[in-house]
Amino acid sequence: MTSTADAATTAPAEDGAAPSGTSLGSRDSLLAGIAIGLVLIVAVALRFVVRSDLWLDEALSVNIAKLPLGDLPAALKRDGAPPVYYVLLHFWMEVFGRSDTAVRALSGVLSIATFPAMYLAGRRLAGRWGGWAAVLVFATSPYAIRYASETRMYSLVMFLVAWGYLAVVRALEKPTVGRLAVVALAVATLLYTHNWSYYLLATVGLVLLYRAWRGTTTDDRRGAWRVIVAMVVGGLCYLPWLPVVKYQLEHTGTPWGDARLPWSGLTSFVGQFSGVGKPAHGEAYVFAAVVLVLPLLALFGAAVNARHVDLDLRTRPLVRWELVVGLGAIVLGLVLSFASGTAFDGRYASVGVPFLVLAIAMGTVVFGSPRARVVVLAVVVLLGLAGGVRNARDLRTQAGEVAAVIAAEAEPGDVVVYCPDQLGPSVHRLLGDDLGLTELTFPALSGPERVNWVDYRDRIDAADSDAFARRVLDRADGARIWYVVSPGYRSVEERCEEVGAALAAARPGSASRVAIDDVLYFEFLGLTELPGS
Repeated sequence: MTSTADAATTAPAEDGAAPSGTSLGSRDSLLAGIAIGLVLIVAVALRFVVRSDLWLDEALSVNIAKLPLGDLPAALKRDGAPPVYYVLLHFWMEVFGRSDTAVRALSGVLSIATFPAMYLAGRRLAGRWGGWAAVLVFATSPYAIRYASETRMYSLVMFLVAWGYLAVVRALEKPTVGRLAVVALAVATLLYTHNWSYYLLATVGLVLLYRAWRGTTTDDRRGAWRVIVAMVVGGLCYLPWLPVVKYQLEHTGTPWGDARLPWSGLTSFVGQFSGVGKPAHGEAYVFAAVVLVLPLLALFGAAVNARHVDLDLRTRPLVRWELVVGLGAIVLGLVLSFASGTAFDGRYASVGVPFLVLAIAMGTVVFGSPRARVVVLAVVVLLGLAGGVRNARDLRTQAGEVAAVIAAEAEPGDVVVYCPDQLGPSVHRLLGDDLGLTELTFPALSGPERVNWVDYRDRIDAADSDAFARRVLDRADGARIWYVVSPGYRSVEERCEEVGAALAAARPGSASRVAIDDVLYFEFLGLTELPGS
């Protein structure tokens, strides 16, 4: 969103030139090229090497996307998400299959396709160094790697935001019909991809209105108005989906969590961006400090010489508008989510991540010493890769332990009960449909493949734990019961414990087969075996 005046201040002296003081000899250039190539090879590999099974959200994505296209709107109406990612995944699976590697690879490919956009964005701001810094920070970001290896829409969101940023900047420079059409397409696709796009587009709209009002030249103001019109056209393409959105807002929401104070949500996002998760890893806390310091340097800092950086409290133009848009969208989303009582998770902030990555990359440009720039960028890259390796090794769900026991010991006719129903998709994916098992979920005794979020809390509140247990026992008709359970889920507090107690009372001799591990796993669950009667 850099203005024409700002661009003149920050652009390199010649196209593709490195920032002052970073020109390299042929030997150094060769070594730099080799280092960059090795880093990118590792970063790409980490997007496709994951040890964990699919957890709830990933399994849900697959189970929805595999439906006939005509059934997607009804399924998403109950799920609460827009359709673009699911349509893409639907066709992707038809070509590449439904294995864990295959369904995650779509996100990996989209993430890699974001690399050129980050390079071009960084190069516009700070020449060749800025371009390579931006692509390396994004490529090695633990956050980007995580969602590049997850069967969810967040890599698609970052892809669209990065390329959309370039589309807007190019349209502001020369608002031709073709460039404005790309802006409209980017807006429409973002809206159909994730609901947090509202906050990003609102923030961009406000910045453009400011530019249309206070632009330094007539061309600046005219270009801003034309981009605003293109965004409105893109928004009009969203009108057919609004009835579904209205229903989702009234009946689905985020029943799995509570609203968070904005500063609490922002802290959570910084942690997730840095790679702090389950299990928490020490290097992520160091990376969090880098995430906070480098954007501030990009915003306020200017090199005086090789050893000193001056701070300008009026802010520097390098990434001023990029930070306004990126952080503004996240903060706006946090404030409105809290006001509306909906939950927040750090993955929603993916709408602002490309801007934050640019700010981190531009923070390395501030240093006057070429050696200092290289060292700082190397620290960012190495810390990021450490988080990427952790992502590849860490297990996201305990479903594999549970499914292994059931698959090895269950007999046809046995009953598997999931409490809550949110445990069903990940475990069922591993069990499959060929074991002859009856699978039931709390509260509705429905199948395990999908979760119906419609009026979820109301339906949980209306459920009778003892009555549910009796119906399970009737369905089992003396067969062995495998009870898959996880305590502490929002909206289901104590219900699963009540169901488990009722089943155990009716079937003496129950045995715990898998203990819940809420330290190692993000999605933790346990398994109890109840003998046949």
